Amino acid sequence: MLYLLWTDYWWASYTTWLIYDWNTHKQAGRRFSWVRNWTVWTYYRDYFPIRLIKTHNLLPNRNYILGSHPHGIFCFGALCNFATEANGFSAKFPGITPFVATLYLMSAGICPVNRATLEFILPGSWTGNAVVLTVGGAAESLDCTPGVHCLTLKNRKGFVKLALQQGADLVPEYSFGENDVYKKLILNEGSWWRLIQRGLQRPGKLFCLSVGKPMDMPKISSPSQEEVNHYHTMYVRSLTQLFHKHKTHFALREGDVLVIH
Repeated sequence: MLYLLWTDYWWASYTTWLIYDWNTHKQAGRRFSWVRNWTVWTYYRDYFPIRLIKTHNLLPNRNYILGSHPHGIFCFGALCNFATEANGFSAKFPGITPFVATLYLMSAGICPVNRATLEFILPGSWTGNAVVLTVGGAAESLDCTPGVHCLTLKNRKGFVKLALQQGADLVPEYSFGENDVYKKLILNEGSWWRLIQRGLQRPGKLFCLSVGKPMDMPKISSPSQEEVNHYHTMYVRSLTQLFHKHKTHFALREGDVLVIH
């Protein structure tokens, strides 16, 4: 097939590979440990710098959904800590395979955030997987600004329902300093300029990503809205506790609050 690439029939080689590889991104991608261990990731880590703080163990006989907060501009903390080995994720959480669900770079373990992919990764027959979801998404990124800790989470409950359906434990995670990476122009909601957000400053301080305590989740194939609401409330409480417990260790003030909308 490789020979065809240097002939007039190169298109046949390309088409064959396209058909063969069509669903790979929906099946946990094509992970290569050597990509996750590239030296360039350590420069990426040290540029900010970024640290990974472990507060509890993750057991390899369970699957997990890690809620990553806040989104920030580019999810620098989540990408550094879960899509690379720059901070030694595999050594700190042995037996756990992380999948960052966003746009995808399959060789680093980054996969698309859609139901088909997540349901492929999370079944109980295949354990030790941790899907990382930036729950607030693009809506949350528009509200990030230095010194403000504001999350889009109140009505984001799909990840809780998915966790119940798959029996995957929920793990809150907060990236202290993520919103401080860029100074950003904040404009009125609804204006045309609201869509144009510009980052102009290199970060000047450490930011740390703290992985919290897993929430034991039952497996409910068809959870009711009441059940989803119940576990969502528990998750928000656990995330808030994580924030307040660690905030003063990472240059925040005792009076700083976490705003959830």
